[in-house]
Amino acid sequence: MRLALTARHLLGTAATPAQAYATLARRTGDPLRSARAVCTALGIPAAETTRRLGACYHALLAHPRPDSEADTGELLEALGVFDIPATLTPTERAVIDLFLIAIDAHGSIRPGHQHGLDRWFTTGNLTTAYLSLTAARPLPRTGDPTTYWTTLTTAGELLTTTTPDTRIKLALTHCRTQAATHTTNP
Repeated sequence: MRLALTARHLLGTAATPAQAYATLARRTGDPLRSARAVCTALGIPAAETTRRLGACYHALLAHPRPDSEADTGELLEALGVFDIPATLTPTERAVIDLFLIAIDAHGSIRPGHQHGLDRWFTTGNLTTAYLSLTAARPLPRTGDPTTYWTTLTTAGELLTTTTPDTRIKLALTHCRTQAATHTTNP
């Protein structure tokens, strides 16, 4: 608990989670405890912290290289280990459910794109997730373009009820056009 208090203090003095991790890991020589302390200080639930750290433990924390604390902190941050989960409204959860249907209908989302989407879902950045999906094109051989575009149209309509962002409205218009094209020309 003391380490989490130190992490909270570091975060309160404008340190990024990666910087707080690096400072703690250098002081303690214990990368796992340091990462867990930063997650605790950020308010990430213990079960979620355990899941996230378990996913990267062997690659990043089990056998740290000397003087690699800053690099490891940056990697942990890039992997989303320190992402603070947003409290989602029922509408936002419904939008994410629609995004998941669209992802299935895409045919093959690239791993890097999927990682970004997972992080945006966790942090509640649904505008960015929507814009990234509307910029992608479903694969004609393995995907279902009609389902992809109609599902993103529905998701965009829901998003516009809660987010007055012009970019969403423009992307929604694009989705409607694509859905109409793929419905009439399957």
